[in-house]
Amino acid sequence: MFHIFQYQPLRLITQNSLSSMCLKLMLSRPVAFAQIWKSWFSSHSLLGKKNIILMGPPGAGKTTTGRIVGQKLDCPVIDVDDDILETTWNMSVSEKLQDVGHEEFLEEEGKALLKFSASGSVISLSGSNPMHSAGMQHIKKNGIVVYLDVPTTVIMSRLKSKETDRIVGLSPGISLKDLLQFRKQFYKRWFDIRVLCGGDVAAEVVAEKVIDAVKRYQDSELESFVSTRSDRSGRSREDSHKLYFSDVVTQGLALDGGLFVPERGLPRFTAEEWQGLIEVTYVERAQVILERCIHPADIPASKLAEIIETAYGENFSCSKVAPVRHLAGNQFLLELFHGPTASFKDFALQLVPHLFAYCIPRSCNYLILVATSGDTGSAVLDGFSRLHDTDKQRIALVNFFPEDGVSPIQKSQMIGCQKENAWSVGVKSDFDFCQTAIKQMFTNSDFTGFLTVEYGTALAAANSINWARLLPQIVYHASAYLDLVHQGIISFGSPVDVCIPTGNFGNMLAAFYAKMMGIPIRKCICASNENNVLTDFIRTGVYDLRGRKLISSFSPAVDILKSSNLERYLHLIANEDGQLVTQLFNQLENQGHFQLQKDLLGKLQQDLVAGWCSDEDCLAAIHSVYSTTGYILDTHTAVAKVVADRLQDRTCPIIISSTAHYSKFAPAILRALRIAEINQNPLSQLHLLSSYSALPPIHWGLLETLKKTGNGDHQVCAADVSVLMSHIETLIQNHFM
Repeated sequence: MFHIFQYQPLRLITQNSLSSMCLKLMLSRPVAFAQIWKSWFSSHSLLGKKNIILMGPPGAGKTTTGRIVGQKLDCPVIDVDDDILETTWNMSVSEKLQDVGHEEFLEEEGKALLKFSASGSVISLSGSNPMHSAGMQHIKKNGIVVYLDVPTTVIMSRLKSKETDRIVGLSPGISLKDLLQFRKQFYKRWFDIRVLCGGDVAAEVVAEKVIDAVKRYQDSELESFVSTRSDRSGRSREDSHKLYFSDVVTQGLALDGGLFVPERGLPRFTAEEWQGLIEVTYVERAQVILERCIHPADIPASKLAEIIETAYGENFSCSKVAPVRHLAGNQFLLELFHGPTASFKDFALQLVPHLFAYCIPRSCNYLILVATSGDTGSAVLDGFSRLHDTDKQRIALVNFFPEDGVSPIQKSQMIGCQKENAWSVGVKSDFDFCQTAIKQMFTNSDFTGFLTVEYGTALAAANSINWARLLPQIVYHASAYLDLVHQGIISFGSPVDVCIPTGNFGNMLAAFYAKMMGIPIRKCICASNENNVLTDFIRTGVYDLRGRKLISSFSPAVDILKSSNLERYLHLIANEDGQLVTQLFNQLENQGHFQLQKDLLGKLQQDLVAGWCSDEDCLAAIHSVYSTTGYILDTHTAVAKVVADRLQDRTCPIIISSTAHYSKFAPAILRALRIAEINQNPLSQLHLLSSYSALPPIHWGLLETLKKTGNGDHQVCAADVSVLMSHIETLIQNHFM
């Protein structure tokens, strides 16, 4: 049995001579000595008794990278092929493979791994080790498995000039590409950390990335969160301890009323790393991006992969999940409506319920509060209805929506999506009241404390104020750019603009975050309807709600005056000055307005451009696009189309976010198509639209929901926070008690 337990220094130095050298250096050059000692201690404390285990396909560079990592950390390096297998068998790997065949080889290889143990070493696995379950379980017990993720095209190019007679599973009738794709499932099963390795990245750079990734893995404290209203030290007045991803997912809103943001910002990908994602699927892109945004101490990579595959698998009607379609000229549509409830909200709300269920403690029940101006309601109800039954027993949800402020089909959908643990409540007010009421309940310590003590129930939020809601939106903005590169429309590095119908600013903020992470987005164009407070703010720096009343429009999801996620953006451009953010939003709350300083307005206008359009222009755009292309835009996408036509300079492609399927707004669409008589029954309206044989076809999920559920009952409440609080208490009593 192989045992390697102690660090082996590269040079042998006697204890006396080492002490003498250290003393001389410490006395003559104390700063240099301190730096060398710090570097040595950091390297050795990084490993301790753990091993760094490098895993990846043949040609990934595991052996070369392992040697460099071992040299940098001054620790033993073990190559499984050369140091374990060939030593054990007394023959080369290729000879053994020819001798026993592929299946027996895997067994023999696994047995050799089971007899091996090491400590404080860098171990380079063979490309086929991960296919032997028992062997991997054994070696992983004392190690951190690092997956060197190299694009398949790069691996195939590297292996062209090498002998492939030692690749297990490669035989006549099985292509190298198919074999590499088949093996990915095993690599994804075992890794703790993924390191992206592009085609032209030097082994020295990969080794540094491995070490950095291991440091991140072992130090979750680097990825804490702060409130947008915290002071410069990162702590809010009410909160003196650090919070992590699991905490902010369950807590939703900071105790001081601010929104959570990562203390050290978002990770940045290199151009090579982004280019490595051009050929892969949407699910794989999501896994890579979210792994870098969620620390494995909160959700391990293997569990995160399972959650993502569940969220974006069979629940979406399009295999591309978020396809990009050419519309006209240099305009492209990012279709975000292929999820089960026909809007972009599905991207977050098919994922977040599973993240939430994993992160919350088992000792407490949770009631999730949601405010919606339309699409969030059915999306969150559908998402939480897909949890396991055991999770439904401890997680319930209340969806507040403006009773007269959503489309008839949206309302039918929200009512029809109610489940045994999820309810829709109409409020006799607008979205801004619903959202403000939820914030007040979260910050009412008497109310939240009473629910915890009396009913063992904590409140949580699933609106876009919850940090976890933003992350999946970053993914589709990045993916859209990569799709344009993949389609040959642009080369990587060429800029694009994005135009997004904007209400609560979450979707726009996610696009800006994608830009910060390395996606070459030039301008973010905010598109509003007649509730154009954001347009005025971006143009003037004055956020003014005085005398403004919400106007009901054909694009109800952007019928919003208070854009909550704007607070996160202002915190960012204000260099994380929580005191300034607090001052601005307190003034907005108390006086109904605030004004940005000139320097901040300048920063904002470098990033954002804004415009708005009327209902008449919106309907005209729908008619025009359908007449010329046969494609039907929904009302929100039409708003963005109008604004894009007015503001884009046509020097680069523009990606317009198509945030909902037109089926959800059938009356407005039929009016835009100039249908004289419109039946008031939502199902009849969809059948009429389907007769047009337009692109895209009628949404399958929406049609099925309306067929099955019709228009059920729901609770309606007055616009009074105390009434809503009383209603919540009743629901908790009925569900959890």
